[in-house]
Amino acid sequence: MNVETLKKAIVGLPKEERHSLAAWINELDYDDWDREMANDFSPAGRGAHLIERVKGEIAEGKARPMEEGFAQHRKRVR
Repeated sequence: MNVETLKKAIVGLPKEERHSLAAWINELDYDDWDREMANDFSPAGRGAHLIERVKGEIAEGKARPMEEGFAQHRKRVR
């Protein structure tokens, strides 16, 4: 079966079944993305250095809780 055959079959589905199929395909994509993120930020992943940098900034007192940063931003925007 090829993509064009699948497209034709999908067009023929009732709306609810198309939505169900779309949700399932999105889940597949999200699962792939989750695995990629887990690999990237694992101890040997390409993003591991970023985690170490952030941990260092927290230890040095250079970071603050996210909500505190949001509150400060909201004050500036008003």
